[in-house]
Amino acid sequence: MNFDLLVHTIQDTHTTLQQSAIKAINKHLTIRNWLIGFYIVEFEQKGEDRARYGEKLLQNLADSLNQNSLSYRNLRLFRQFYLLYPQISETIKEQFYQLNLQSLNWQSSIAKSLSVEKQRDINWQSIANLKNVPRNAYEISPDKLLAKLSYTHLVQLFPIDDPLKRTFYEIACIKGNWSVSELKRQINTLYFERSGMSLNPEKLSLDVQENAEKVRVADIIKSPFTFEFLGLKSKDTVYENELEQALVDHLEEFLIELGHGFCFESKQKRITIGDEYFFIDLVFYHRILKCHVLVELKTNEVKHEHIGQLKTYINYYKKEIMLEGDNPPVGILLVTDQNKALVEYAVADSDMALFVSKYILELPSKEQLEVFIKSELNQL
Repeated sequence: MNFDLLVHTIQDTHTTLQQSAIKAINKHLTIRNWLIGFYIVEFEQKGEDRARYGEKLLQNLADSLNQNSLSYRNLRLFRQFYLLYPQISETIKEQFYQLNLQSLNWQSSIAKSLSVEKQRDINWQSIANLKNVPRNAYEISPDKLLAKLSYTHLVQLFPIDDPLKRTFYEIACIKGNWSVSELKRQINTLYFERSGMSLNPEKLSLDVQENAEKVRVADIIKSPFTFEFLGLKSKDTVYENELEQALVDHLEEFLIELGHGFCFESKQKRITIGDEYFFIDLVFYHRILKCHVLVELKTNEVKHEHIGQLKTYINYYKKEIMLEGDNPPVGILLVTDQNKALVEYAVADSDMALFVSKYILELPSKEQLEVFIKSELNQL
């Protein structure tokens, strides 16, 4: 074995096992979520005191479990997952034994509320006794679903009621190894409907797959579901690159050093809008303006969706966070593109002209922020 072969062998070994580890994490995450959905539905159907909880079951469960990964929103998604993908029971039984889950003692908040007879219904033997669900002709095998699609991918498909349409996106996503953002983009641009209307769907498919964004290791690791499953916190989120991380870290210091009333609140602040997670780079409260200041930094060229995203965050804060006596939140968008800097301000829709003129005086000017970004880029 020569040196080049040694390097190649080590690289191949690292890549293979790294990918295997990531797939294992996501597979276990998906199995856990399906199982929790199964237990919830089982309780709804067989729980001795199920009528006592009714529609408040999920909220009571979330309160009792008290874990970010088992929040009300997530429990609702797990239940929906089980109902939409009952065929996964076929492969779950095998995975159940491989993971040695039959040895678990199901003395959870669910099991404790059941009679002894009902507990037998909900323990691991319930999984072993699951009957295979009738398969649709166009349905993807559950083994392939678990192996090829992450749970984060599957969540994007939950709102799709048409099984054929859902399978269409499953196949396209697996075939093209799409990232989650690419899957969302194709759904939003009506790829399924366009394919049905196209005179040449094969050519459309080739064009879509050629220009599709592929999944990356970082995309999987940064999934909020994976973070919660592994017990990590939002602040541990890995930035897309070192440049963005350094800029955000230094920007926090820069704004606080400027004075003018900036009070730091959060970095990579996670918010939930609908069924999606979003992360705001920096959040401050300005004690003079009496408003939140949301800062977003993009290390690429400015796009319309960047401004739209910032305005979405602003409107969320105005509706959900803003208190009586607060002024509307302000957003600052900073964009770097080949050593050029662009700064944009945004404010929640308001006719408060006086406030707008005031925040222009209190917040750092565009020129100050552009000088900061250029200086940081030169140093980095």
